[in-house]
Amino acid sequence: PQLRRAIEECKRVILALPEHSERQKDAVVRLIHLRLKLQELKDPGEDEPNIRVVLEHRFYKEKSKSVKQMCDKCSTIIWGLIQTWYTCTGASGTAPARPCLPQGRTDTRPCPPGCYYRCHSKCLPLVSRPCVRAQVSHQAEYQLSICPESGLDSQDYRCAEAVAVPAPCQPCAAAGGVPSEARQCDYTGLYYCSSCHWNDLAVVPARAIHNWDFEPRKVSRCSMRYLALMVSRPVLKLREINPLLFNYVEELVEIR
Repeated sequence: PQLRRAIEECKRVILALPEHSERQKDAVVRLIHLRLKLQELKDPGEDEPNIRVVLEHRFYKEKSKSVKQMCDKCSTIIWGLIQTWYTCTGASGTAPARPCLPQGRTDTRPCPPGCYYRCHSKCLPLVSRPCVRAQVSHQAEYQLSICPESGLDSQDYRCAEAVAVPAPCQPCAAAGGVPSEARQCDYTGLYYCSSCHWNDLAVVPARAIHNWDFEPRKVSRCSMRYLALMVSRPVLKLREINPLLFNYVEELVEIR
């Protein structure tokens, strides 16, 4: 209660002081510290387990206190100094049996690393999208059409994440799934809100295969994670997909 009263008093002082004055700036800094202290009391994190498993994510509690990250769930800053946060870093071992293998057999290749989904401890129960590591393990394949756009109307003018999962990101859910800014993912061709599409850049396999174009393009968060995990997996058969490349790309001729 005392801390909340101090925060309210600090707000009143800020409003009463001349705008852009040094005293007002100092009061704003004090307000930030008070709010962070209040958050620390809400989220102490001392008894949090080191490993949490949610929808095939293997979340490990982070030790770093100085790195500032963004939460993939609520799209707000993770203040490592006072907040407990987790990263999906996967696990060692071998991948589980895949549906395409005979019953009882397992794939002995190492499991891919985690998807590096980051979030506050308090956001873990709200995570709704399964780890793309599972998709890479069970069905490793690329979308090979170049930016297969079907139009925002095909998504009912909603963020693709709101369509794909039952509980999308919090900003997206608060807006009813309707993005204030529609951002297209060059890999899937779908449109996302700014909370699910941070303008991350990645090389798009379809452009590389069909046009020998390795220019990084803007992709959604989920596409970025999937492409990052797939990058070292030899799943593309160039001779079958685009044999003409061998007539024009000297490096491929040498490899063949």
